[in-house]
Amino acid sequence: MKTGMKLPDVTFRTRVRDEAVGGPNPFRWQDMTTADYFAGKRVVLFALPGAFTPTCSTYQLPGFENGFADFQAAGVDAIYCLSVNDSFTMNKWAESQGISNVKVIPDGSGDFTRRMGMLVAKDNLGFGARSWRYAAVVNDGVIEAWFEEPGLMDNCPDDPYGVSSPETLLAYLQNEAVAAE
Repeated sequence: MKTGMKLPDVTFRTRVRDEAVGGPNPFRWQDMTTADYFAGKRVVLFALPGAFTPTCSTYQLPGFENGFADFQAAGVDAIYCLSVNDSFTMNKWAESQGISNVKVIPDGSGDFTRRMGMLVAKDNLGFGARSWRYAAVVNDGVIEAWFEEPGLMDNCPDDPYGVSSPETLLAYLQNEAVAAE
């Protein structure tokens, strides 16, 4: 993906809380499309190899969550975390991390990630097909800025992290705001 490209149109299978369902697990299926998430908004999208994994849980997700007010001040409407995990896993991970500002997007089949050109094999870690770590500023479904970790490859022996960090994206947004003044 590159700056100026439109995000692929896909449907994400999500589970949302609905008290009308009743019982101890009041969730229902809800299909969400790319347009539902991105149309008419300026958002940060970051993708990572997996829920509950060390770098994702220790640095990336909490960093975006804790910096949410700063991102809003820099003109971001929403922050989305995407992973090739099912909705059950993504929801439980967000809950376990105490996440309330960042919204998780389950790409269970990897369709969005594949169409973004970011689907990689992580068989060396027992993960199977997963997302390469990247982030983007997306304006009304079009990539405004792209932040891809170096070394994109199948079965990468490392887990590069830095280019797609919250600090890097916030610095971009703040520098852009200064340049616009």
